[in-house]
Amino acid sequence: MKLPVAERMARLGTESAFEVLVRARALEAQGIDVIHLEIGEPDFATPAHIVEAGVKALRDGATHYGPPAGLPILREAVAADVAASRRIAVHPDQVVVTPGGKPVMFFAILAAIEPGDEVLLPDPGFPIYASLVNFVGGVPVPLTLREDRAFRLDLDELAAKLTPRSRMLILNSPHNPCGSALTAADLHAIAELVRGRDIVVLSDEIYSRMTYGAPHHSIAAEPGMADQTIILDGFSKTYAMTGWRLGYGVFPGKMAEQVALLMTNSNSCTATFTQLAGVAALTGPQEPVEAMMAEFARRRDLVAAGLNAIPGWSCQMPAGAFYAFPNVRALGGDSRRLADYFLGQAGVALLSGSGFGAAGEGYLRLSYANSMEKLEQALDRLATATARRAAHDL
Repeated sequence: MKLPVAERMARLGTESAFEVLVRARALEAQGIDVIHLEIGEPDFATPAHIVEAGVKALRDGATHYGPPAGLPILREAVAADVAASRRIAVHPDQVVVTPGGKPVMFFAILAAIEPGDEVLLPDPGFPIYASLVNFVGGVPVPLTLREDRAFRLDLDELAAKLTPRSRMLILNSPHNPCGSALTAADLHAIAELVRGRDIVVLSDEIYSRMTYGAPHHSIAAEPGMADQTIILDGFSKTYAMTGWRLGYGVFPGKMAEQVALLMTNSNSCTATFTQLAGVAALTGPQEPVEAMMAEFARRRDLVAAGLNAIPGWSCQMPAGAFYAFPNVRALGGDSRRLADYFLGQAGVALLSGSGFGAAGEGYLRLSYANSMEKLEQALDRLATATARRAAHDL
């Protein structure tokens, strides 16, 4: 007997971060000390008042089904928060709460993209974008993020690649893996190019609270773009709630109803006690977020300076998120083999830039969501392993 497997399953990709994590854990099981810079999640505990809200919700019996689009109290809190932070009008009916941010990507692409439709997306970029576009039969159209543009979108390339088949533009700012951020001028120019076209913008703003100095800008705040933009955001990064699985999308027009229907057909609803913890996150004290970002800023400075001090490494200063994306082309060899070398020879788990798209070749991604002590150790190990590699011409 041969069990059926749909052809479309072969079009799904994965995240290299989890593959590297498995290999790193295997080395640790052998007694090898590994410093983890591969996984993109804050190493901070969820703030205590959020945990207490979740525990109270459980004790109060918030353990049953809720509405597919989310609890009204959380949808209202999200609408108020997004309206204030993006300076746009948002109605709670536009909000759909999901178990994490990925369902917003998946549902938006499922709801909007037909086979053959073109989706413009960043390269390097979060690999799940292209994976999901391929899965539904769409055509990923990469937009190269270049180091000489501070890993920001090339507006001329975007204009040249817009066609009558373009149906979606995916933006991610602050950006994974590059740590870059689009400026207000960038977003104004992008809006000028896509406004009024039959294109929806999926604006992945999961790192919206994670900027250094310059404020976050959303394309939804550009004139007319709120009616053409899906905002993806959530709680995983800002509130160190990756395991809680809580995200949301803000959708234009009637799209929220369609996405709520997808929720009904897939997850039924997001866990109710998790949603009540989300209310506490948005409406409670924000000092833990500010403290976390102050620490990330210290780590960013340490990592950027440390990488630039290693011969053959060159790293731009990240503008947001908690990722460094150093150029290692001077070391020779492809980035996947380099990542393997530094894991095996230095005990530092990091990611190949090519895992984020063809334009990521020649780069490595490091998450500095680790302690200052561990980051200093990692930099020392990378420097030693780089020198050893050069000495042996590996």
